Amino acid sequence: MMEGQSAFKDNSGLPTIDLVSIAQALVVAECLSFHRAATVLGKEPSTVARRVRALEDVLGVSLFERTSAGVRPTTAGARFFEQARVVLRHLDDAVQAAGAAGRGVIGHVKVGILSSMAAGFLREVIRTYRARHAKVEMHILEGASREQIALVRESRLDVAFVLGAPELPNCDVAQLWTEQIFVALPQGHALCDYDEIRWESLRNEKVILCQSELGGAIHDRLITRLAQLGYSPWIERLDVGREALMNLVALGLGVSFTSEATVATQFPEVTFRPIADDAARIPFSAVWLPTNDNPAFRRFLSLARDMSKKWEKRPRDAAVRLSAKPQKSKSISDPHSNVVPANARSPNIKRQRLSGDRSRRASTRTSEAANRGARRPNRG
Repeated sequence: MMEGQSAFKDNSGLPTIDLVSIAQALVVAECLSFHRAATVLGKEPSTVARRVRALEDVLGVSLFERTSAGVRPTTAGARFFEQARVVLRHLDDAVQAAGAAGRGVIGHVKVGILSSMAAGFLREVIRTYRARHAKVEMHILEGASREQIALVRESRLDVAFVLGAPELPNCDVAQLWTEQIFVALPQGHALCDYDEIRWESLRNEKVILCQSELGGAIHDRLITRLAQLGYSPWIERLDVGREALMNLVALGLGVSFTSEATVATQFPEVTFRPIADDAARIPFSAVWLPTNDNPAFRRFLSLARDMSKKWEKRPRDAAVRLSAKPQKSKSISDPHSNVVPANARSPNIKRQRLSGDRSRRASTRTSEAANRGARRPNRG
């Protein structure tokens, strides 16, 4: 059948295999009949027979012994069908895997982070993504923003979450969230009694910061803000990690700063308080290559963008609740005080004070009347 054979040859002259013919031949092998196989396939028996015959011509062997009672596989046919089932199963798995990868259901995502992002927004994004895409492998690399951006440019990272909102040629950048700046105080420090602290309250404090990217950003923010207020802060940069820095704070060697994402980690004898200033927030951004078509990464980025909209709409006091509550609150005697005391804005406190004042005044009037009665001479 030269005509049938030519239909199964490619331009190189090598025989090609028609998967449809193989699939139909497998059905015939299962049914042991062209007629029953045709019924299962919804085809005419003659059509199925022609396809099987063409396949046999390409292979150069007979796959079936044909009798009036039906068909049965030859020795060569049985071996062929055994291997063909394995190949088709693997092919089906490959098709399913390709579809899943295209939908971002499986695959991998390589993410670069700063050490200060171990909690907060990014942690929630990763947690949510893992819950929705458990079969996607996530590779997390910690490092400085400059290093992470270089890896993105080399396609060794899908996305890097960096400090600030840099302008980078040939890269896409999206600011996703901001974090509150917190001051770290040694336990027993006078400022621990307040819910929030203003920059100028720290003008006479020794500030110790680590030589990290976040420490540098906070250093610049502190210098700028206090300079605007006419103060020159006392700052020392130390070559230590965050844990060692917090231990130095606990020992009373100075106060320090950290970001909202890190205050969830408690340190002995260290109290965290937020800075009460709209400028006391640090932006964070995602950086990626616009040509990155990794479906798993695209789903991850889409999720991060969606979650950032809700994250930034949180009440501003949500971060404050992360820090420990003060044991005792001070009242304000100086109207120009530079700290915001706990419960200072509570109307209940004011009502209690007014009620107490009235009670004291009534008690005083009663006492004075009794004294006048005691001093009045007896004219009887």
